[in-house]
Amino acid sequence: MVAVLCSEDAERVTRKNNLSFPELLRPFCRLTSEGHLRDPNNQVVVVKGLRISVTGINTRPPQSPELHRLLSQAVSVCQPPEGSPANVITAGDYDLNISATTPWFETYRENFLQSMPASEHEFLNHYLACMLVVSSREAVPTEQFLKLSQEQHRIQHSGEYTHPKWFIPNTLKYYVLLHDISEGDEQRADSVYEDMKQRYGTQGCYLLKINSRSGSTGADEQMPDPWSQYLHKTSIHNPELYEEYAVSNAVENNIGAEEDGLDPSIRDGVSETPPLQLDHPTDAGYPGNDASQSVNNVDETRPQKQASGTSHTSPTPRGTCLTLNDHDHIRQFIQEFTFRGFLPHIEKNIRQLNDQLVSRKGLSRSLFSATKKLFGGGKVPEKSIAELKNTAGLLYPSEAPELQIRKMADLCFLVQHYELAYNCYHTAKKDFLSDQAMLYAAGALEMAAVAAFLQSGAPRPYPAHYMDTAIQTYRDVCKNMLLAERCCLLSAEILKSQVKFSDAATLLIKMTSEDSDLRSALLLEQAAHCFINMRSPMVRKFAFHMILAGHRFSKAGQKRHALRCYSQALQVYKGKGWTLAEDHINFTIGRQSFTLRQPENAVAAFRHILINDSKQSAGQQAAFLREYLYVYKSMSQLSGDGSLPQLPLPCLHSSQTRVFFGHERRLAEGEKQAATHVSLEQEFDRDLSQLWRELEERVVSVANRGTVPITFQPSQCCLNSQTDNLRYPLAVVEEPIIVEVVFRNPLKVPLALSALSLLWKFTLKGFSDPQGGTTALKDIIDTQVIPEFTISPEETKVARLKLLPHKTGELHVLGVVYNLGTGEVGNSEGDLVCVRGQQNLEIQGPRLNMTKEEKTSVGYGPDRRLDPIITPPMPLLEVFFINFPTGLLSGEIRKAWVEFVNVSAVPLTGLRVGSTHPEFFTFGSATSDLTPVTPTAAEHCSAYKTVAMPPSVATVSLVSPAVFGVTSSDQLVVTEIPLSRGVLGPGEALQIPLWLRGPDQEGVHEINFLFYYESTEKTAKLSHRVLRHTAFICTSRSLSVRATASRSNTLHGRERETEEQQEAEEKNGSMLVFVDVENINTSEASVREFHIVQVSSSSRQWRLHKTNHNSENKITNYKHSKLASRERGKLCFKATRCRTEEATSDAAEKYTFADLNLGNEQIVSSTTPCADFFFRRGLHSEARRGGMSAGGASQMQRKSLTPQSGTDDGGTSIVKKCSEVELDIIVLWKAYVVEDNKQLILEGQLHVALQTIGKESCSLSQKEETQEMVLLKFKPDVPPPVSKPSLEQLSHLIKTCLHYPESYDHPFPQKSLCTVPVTLTLSNCSLAQVDVIVDLRHKTTSPESLEVHGSFSWLGQTQYKLQLQGQEVYRLFLKACFFQAGVYNLGTPRVFAKLAQTSAMCETSQQSAMPALIIINSI
Repeated sequence: MVAVLCSEDAERVTRKNNLSFPELLRPFCRLTSEGHLRDPNNQVVVVKGLRISVTGINTRPPQSPELHRLLSQAVSVCQPPEGSPANVITAGDYDLNISATTPWFETYRENFLQSMPASEHEFLNHYLACMLVVSSREAVPTEQFLKLSQEQHRIQHSGEYTHPKWFIPNTLKYYVLLHDISEGDEQRADSVYEDMKQRYGTQGCYLLKINSRSGSTGADEQMPDPWSQYLHKTSIHNPELYEEYAVSNAVENNIGAEEDGLDPSIRDGVSETPPLQLDHPTDAGYPGNDASQSVNNVDETRPQKQASGTSHTSPTPRGTCLTLNDHDHIRQFIQEFTFRGFLPHIEKNIRQLNDQLVSRKGLSRSLFSATKKLFGGGKVPEKSIAELKNTAGLLYPSEAPELQIRKMADLCFLVQHYELAYNCYHTAKKDFLSDQAMLYAAGALEMAAVAAFLQSGAPRPYPAHYMDTAIQTYRDVCKNMLLAERCCLLSAEILKSQVKFSDAATLLIKMTSEDSDLRSALLLEQAAHCFINMRSPMVRKFAFHMILAGHRFSKAGQKRHALRCYSQALQVYKGKGWTLAEDHINFTIGRQSFTLRQPENAVAAFRHILINDSKQSAGQQAAFLREYLYVYKSMSQLSGDGSLPQLPLPCLHSSQTRVFFGHERRLAEGEKQAATHVSLEQEFDRDLSQLWRELEERVVSVANRGTVPITFQPSQCCLNSQTDNLRYPLAVVEEPIIVEVVFRNPLKVPLALSALSLLWKFTLKGFSDPQGGTTALKDIIDTQVIPEFTISPEETKVARLKLLPHKTGELHVLGVVYNLGTGEVGNSEGDLVCVRGQQNLEIQGPRLNMTKEEKTSVGYGPDRRLDPIITPPMPLLEVFFINFPTGLLSGEIRKAWVEFVNVSAVPLTGLRVGSTHPEFFTFGSATSDLTPVTPTAAEHCSAYKTVAMPPSVATVSLVSPAVFGVTSSDQLVVTEIPLSRGVLGPGEALQIPLWLRGPDQEGVHEINFLFYYESTEKTAKLSHRVLRHTAFICTSRSLSVRATASRSNTLHGRERETEEQQEAEEKNGSMLVFVDVENINTSEASVREFHIVQVSSSSRQWRLHKTNHNSENKITNYKHSKLASRERGKLCFKATRCRTEEATSDAAEKYTFADLNLGNEQIVSSTTPCADFFFRRGLHSEARRGGMSAGGASQMQRKSLTPQSGTDDGGTSIVKKCSEVELDIIVLWKAYVVEDNKQLILEGQLHVALQTIGKESCSLSQKEETQEMVLLKFKPDVPPPVSKPSLEQLSHLIKTCLHYPESYDHPFPQKSLCTVPVTLTLSNCSLAQVDVIVDLRHKTTSPESLEVHGSFSWLGQTQYKLQLQGQEVYRLFLKACFFQAGVYNLGTPRVFAKLAQTSAMCETSQQSAMPALIIINSI
């Protein structure tokens, strides 16, 4: 340490360069060449890289509060430079981005060490020499030197000054003559210098020549400025900067919530210093060199780089009068002073101190020869700190030998003689401990440890326990935290250099305390860096201590450093499930960022807290939300650019957004029931959607004459994530668009949204200027605003927002706009914590997975549900159902009414109805009687057309299916509604009747109606519109009808008028039809009884008759047709083929309806609604399968019972026709029902289709068995075998009938043999030739029949072989021979038949006829 004392003229010379004399020398104080001196043992000591610390003699150490403020300011100014290389550390799953250096800590350390005040117990920062500087322009320079020498002597020895402190009484005085070349007389200066050399000696004085130029500004720019990195103005010496710092500090204190520490520093600015270099003891990093200077003085030796951020004004140019030669002069002057004056002075003092110690201690040899004796023997056990008395206040006199040892040790340390220094420190330490001078002992321990570390070759290990003892002594005994902190900083650097990071971290953490938040923050941060720099990085400890450091930085007012610490710690906690810790870090980052006027970072941090599923308590979440809203509001006020910010709350589920096109339907009024159509309340069903699409496609196909247009686009009134949204949806002008947005509140506190509306962009048709959704554009689109929308805690809630377009064009819904508030009840600051913002509706389309490129990459298609095209006006239909039932009996017929209303301003046309259940309803045929014309008049009328008719008469009528609209399957599914003039005008309504029939199967049936209509304007972008209706009908049981057809076994008993007439009727054939009716209704309370009122038949070939019997032999009583619950009745009818005269030329496609009424009223079954439902029978299953064919009355053709597999040999179809019957039975009934104490009469009809003779048919279709799983086949199937007629089918080829008298009288006593003539009639039922064998030899073998009937014989030929042509009737005349009276069965002949062209293998016994009994009486 070297002091400087200048005269006024000398100061004036240096001030030309805006520098004081110590500042002028500072860049040149580090020596580049080596110095040498000899120790007391006469050994040469090499001094490398020595740096002289030159300061003004009037330097004062700072007081403690001032020191704290300056350190805080130095740390605050030093921030990590932007763009500095980051140190990425990978530890396990973590990739941490950490600052490579910590210049703020190094700045703090350097400032702290340099600001240490000089103390009595150590001498490293005491002055060793003093430069006396006088200008050559003085009148008598020698007198001025004398004055300065006397002043220095007075300062050191008068006792008036406690500072500065001097190393030894005999301070080196070095006389410097300063010559200004630009102004002074050089010859006079040289003569004065010669005089000085005579007076002070060549090693004690020097002539320094500077200011070689007058300071021209042109050359100033090219001259280097070595002073800039060493000098800087602190806030004390820069009033403007300090004022800004104070204002910034006041603002931060007003905004921040944790302002309880020291003052923060200037916001912007970076200052860097090189790290501590312990292997260069005279570097700025060691306090013994230049630490006595005060930071509050312009004299500073701490290296500093002037940051661009701190220079608020243009920097003052320095050294403007100096040339490079002047720089060399100064550098040479420092070398001369050091090598010729300073080092010899130190060497002389070391020898003197050594001699004094040897003489005072009475040692026979020098201290160096006695080293082994002093240190080599057994060590005296040291007392622990707890056992020592508190003698920290003990002071030694300056001449005490203990202090002389310490002085000698410090001098040796300064000149890098570390071995001798260590020995001296060790000796002093023992003396101090023996005297219990703990402050002195701690200082000796501290320096002994440093000296031991710096010894070259490391002859002894670093004694870390010395440092620990010193720190504990400073802190606990001496209560001097400054010295303890200095000791800790030195020891930590030594431990880190030895890669002992764990020990260094432990030491740093121990030094944290409550007395200084800034020191604790810096030490905790360094401890965190120690944890992360270990061989196995301790990531979580790093993060935890960074959090602690950030907290202490915040308390110390270092907001920027606190923010940096929290941000680095967040890298560890983020996304690892530490939700509470993550919330705390983000909350703190948000606050600090807001305090530092970084609103974007603050908003991002608070947003992260709110959007994640937080585990915080409700109160904590409410606090987070209030803070967030306050920050958001402040940010929006600061930005002021008018753009709405993106809000994070509530969570917006964009993909669940639904869009509905269409107006709100009118609700049901009284008996009127509105069509259900599509609403937002309905859940989306993919299968149901596909069903509606197919139904619409079928209706469009019918409307376009059997073809579907290429531009066909199925109507989608409600779009969601599961619908096809690849195309732009079409909306209609003046019809609302409802967007359903799904919000979710993730917090445990309610959210209050207000002024909620949609954000949209609209392009008018023919224009391209986008328009935003503002109130000035109400004439384009009306935007609905929801004034209040509250979302409860953790609730998912939907908001339905409406837009009403008034112009055509392209609409784009961008998002939602709303005010966000806390939603707390009784919140007095509700108007303050409420911000206006928006959220965008961004919907990702479906994943593309069609082509190979799309499958191998990840790409998404567009989703256009929020981008509708507004089209010109279109008609709008509303449909109402009147008296529409919700429950029906199976087969019940009910008459209802349907009303069509055009609620738009555009006429509609082409009204059609399609349904998945066409068999359920009918609008009647075009020729049907529509009376009564109103629903009120039809309340008590029958749904059927009835006429008065006695039961004995059967009515027959011919009807074509085309009359009832049955020409093709699609036209049956799709019905056209006739309109007056083909148009339904704006505001017009149309009412027409509708007949319904209860489905055959019981249960709840879902029946879908699709109403299709078009605009009269064919150029419309929308080709058509549809209206959907879904009805649910609950069906309960009514009757079960079973029917069986049997061949008639006998001919009519009455005589035929002619043989031809009889043969013709037999050719036509006849059957017996048995109808079995059972009441299977289970509701005995409501349904009392069923009446069978009529049985009708419908067929193209057959008609039904009542069976004619004599009154005394009647087996069927038609009057008793009432069936109570669980009762069953059987009816018998005769069926005959239609006469040829009834079948005209076009009768092939006509159906014959025969009505057999059992009462006095006949229901005309060939009219609406009976015939309608007959022709619509059996459509449901086929329509559901989609098995509709495009042309021909395919539904009218019977399905073959035998599957058509393989090739048909022609015989199968011939044989099949023998047993096939195309006859439908219609059973019409009435039911008497009690409902609400009123008796109602219900009516209905059931259908039974007879298809095969002898096979029972039922009105209730049997449930289809589930198809079994089919195994995969990798080989072609074997071709199916040739189909052959079954035995059952072959048994129906021939019908047989026996004609004989019922009784025969024969006189057996006169004549023992009785012969009776019998005629066997054979009828060919097929159209092909049949070979017949009749065997009369057959006898019954069952003993039961022999017991009942007697035995007889046939006479004459007993076996016949015949060939019958198609439908030929052949008679065989036989004779039966009886031996005695009795009852005999003549039905024993056996008949075999086969087709003429087939082999005999097909010969099959024909079905045996019923018993033919004859009574033989004996007379």
